[in-house]
Amino acid sequence: MCVLLAYEAPADSMIVRLSTAFSSDDTLEIHILFHELITDAFRNDYASGNIWQNYLTHFILSNENFFSLSCERRSPPQDSLRDIALHDFEAFKRLFALDNEHMHYIDNFTGRARNTSPVCEISKAIAEARSAKNIYDIVTNFYRRHGAGIFALHKAFRYDGQEIVPLRNENVGDVRLDDLVGYDIQKQELRANTEAFISGRPANNVLLYGDGGTGKSTSIKALLNEYCDDGLRVIELYKHQFRDILAITERLRIRNYRFILFIDDLSFEENESEYKYLKAVIEGGIETRPENILIYATSNRRHLVREVWKDRDDMEHNGDIHRSDTVEEKLSLASRFGVALNYSSPTREMYHEIVRSLSRKAGLEIPDDELMAGADRWEMRHGGKTGRAARQYVDYLLGRKS
Repeated sequence: MCVLLAYEAPADSMIVRLSTAFSSDDTLEIHILFHELITDAFRNDYASGNIWQNYLTHFILSNENFFSLSCERRSPPQDSLRDIALHDFEAFKRLFALDNEHMHYIDNFTGRARNTSPVCEISKAIAEARSAKNIYDIVTNFYRRHGAGIFALHKAFRYDGQEIVPLRNENVGDVRLDDLVGYDIQKQELRANTEAFISGRPANNVLLYGDGGTGKSTSIKALLNEYCDDGLRVIELYKHQFRDILAITERLRIRNYRFILFIDDLSFEENESEYKYLKAVIEGGIETRPENILIYATSNRRHLVREVWKDRDDMEHNGDIHRSDTVEEKLSLASRFGVALNYSSPTREMYHEIVRSLSRKAGLEIPDDELMAGADRWEMRHGGKTGRAARQYVDYLLGRKS
């Protein structure tokens, strides 16, 4: 078993354990490891073809090391690092050819990868490579086009308090901005700001505010789906995690991606003070925000922090000017977002158009007057005229379709 230098394989990794089991012909251990391999294949969406080779490929593509990150930044690896990588790919070539009488259980798996993960495609290319140099070219080309690690294989993430955790691509859906009926000005502003951001031009943090169910969060998902191939990634945070943003940005600043830190349903009650920390993080602290990171937030409140009458107790009067330091401090958080977009509840005509659009895409064939009458009854019982209510109404009709 060769020692992997750039791609360090822990002693408890599948690479070491399965190689050892094959060497000792431990049938029970081999089958236990096959079960783990199949489970991992479905979890990471490479359950198609030769699962052992797919596992090795997933290990290569998701590994963040000096070599892979150097390729991601499109910096030519130093000769010594290149030699180490070639040594590793020689080892991987032998591992790809690893054979055992039990291998037929996983060498032509008929499962199906459920998303567009490139693991299976790259795995086949590596298996057909004639030399370590061929593997080197295949892998480095992937790193330069897509990057390395979890950001290369996924587009959406959440922060769990310690690590950035990838979300399954299918869980994000495939909604696009054009799927959202109305809000044309808002969508145009979002596109313009995001396109400036991913192209390296100056761009602003964005606040999407307004009534619930109007498509604010869906707009962020749509942006991700439209621009993920251009290097855009979205990481969702919660307000109790704001103290970790500096540590997160420190990790992200060196990566060759454009990151949106997404904060959904952002608001603060009068006794919550985390907004002061967020103000400094967005803009105004000693350390400037990395140029490859922006913050997009949604809120039902325009000013984010609840204001009460006692906030005006420190009101100063100077002629016609009335100023309260407490009020100004709370309102200043929203002003840190350079772009603020209002998503108000749709008019009845727009609500009807949303219902028509969703029903057409769902393949429902219901007379328009009957469809609209039902939509009006639905919105009166389900929180008013919103895109969310329209979606729920169409789902209701689909669930009762014979």
